Amino acid sequence: MSEIVDVSTLKSWLIRFAGDVEEHAAELTELDSAIGDADHGSNLARGMKAVITALVDDEAPDSIGPILKQSGMTLVSTVGGASGPLYGTLFLRMAASAGDCDALGPQSLAQAFRAGLDGVAARGKATAGEKTLLDALIPAVDTLESALAEGTPFDDAIRAAADAAEAGRDATIPMLATKGRASYLGERSVGHQDPGATSLALLFRAAANTMIDGEDGK
Repeated sequence: MSEIVDVSTLKSWLIRFAGDVEEHAAELTELDSAIGDADHGSNLARGMKAVITALVDDEAPDSIGPILKQSGMTLVSTVGGASGPLYGTLFLRMAASAGDCDALGPQSLAQAFRAGLDGVAARGKATAGEKTLLDALIPAVDTLESALAEGTPFDDAIRAAADAAEAGRDATIPMLATKGRASYLGERSVGHQDPGATSLALLFRAAANTMIDGEDGK
């Protein structure tokens, strides 16, 4: 399988993620109310709705990098708090890695995710273990890269990456937050699942479902 993500698949992935964020918006906001500003779900849902609106415009770009770039810029301009700049950076760095192409293969997709991860880490000045979305993003990207390097079929590799993102999300519960709004709570941040890691896990599960089984994940 030489090409995994073409333009249609990329759009379907973003649309699916937007739907999942909308479905889980209340949960994301509830998680954020415990250790943040109680707006992660509503903010990200608004931002992804704007992404999809721009995506279906008649003048929307029609290649991988420009679509990701437009999506990133839209998130930066429409999402408040930290999630807009961080998710925006993720997509903008993925766009730069992908370039103006019609499709990405497994290795090119993994490289794009790695570029996005590096951008988010630099933007947030954070690393693993600090109770942020990186605690889901880092294991997801590491798992995808290592699985592909071992010759694992793409379907299994992207599914394993989504599993790793969800395990990383769950691992934030006992963590002490040392970055972001949650860090202000000190010990009171322990015992709460990080909302950013939760939405990031949705992103990778949407990727797995879309890239393996098509738009509906069936």
